[in-house]
Amino acid sequence: MSEVVVLLHGAGRSCHSMGKIARHLTQLGYQIVNIGYPSRRYAIQGLAEYVANEVQTRCLNSVEKIHFVTHSLGGIILRWYLRDNPLPNLGQIVMLAPPNQGTEIVDLMMNSWISKWIVGPVGGQLGTDEASIPLSLGPVDYPIGVIAGNQSLNPLFSRLIPGSDDGRIAVERTKVTGMTDFLVMPYCHSLIMFYRPVIEQIGHFLRRGSFKQ
Repeated sequence: MSEVVVLLHGAGRSCHSMGKIARHLTQLGYQIVNIGYPSRRYAIQGLAEYVANEVQTRCLNSVEKIHFVTHSLGGIILRWYLRDNPLPNLGQIVMLAPPNQGTEIVDLMMNSWISKWIVGPVGGQLGTDEASIPLSLGPVDYPIGVIAGNQSLNPLFSRLIPGSDDGRIAVERTKVTGMTDFLVMPYCHSLIMFYRPVIEQIGHFLRRGSFKQ
């Protein structure tokens, strides 16, 4: 059976940040579509349209099953995309450090010109207030495994985030109602996709629909 895994990186990153995951999943026999998208250029709605066009062009009509692995912002783009583009051949989804309930860091920094310059239009959409895109999306009804990190390289941000966090997002705010499985691992937000134990858990979820406990 032909199975594709679509990879979506996080804000301010490129498809190269998902390269280690891509290599491992290729070894497991999956075809890989590692999408690079201009995260600083458009709001989430525009980025979701960009991703939709890439999926349509590169894999939608040629495979029996499509899985997704996302990092951070990539997970929210995917949720918006699937809201408007349900896939009959959708497989498993693994989200790494997704701001599924927004993040307090955006609430504190979204009016900063530095934040807007670094992140772009999506910055103000990932907070926890009434403008939050993640909070507007509601529960999920497809198989999702969420991996959250609980180690931080940014003590300043961590002091501003309630509870355990990865330096950008509180562990509790990575969760989404309807998710299939949830795992906390000892890594930080920016580097979580590079660690072998995380990558092996991704492969386990794609094959079996759950994380290895």
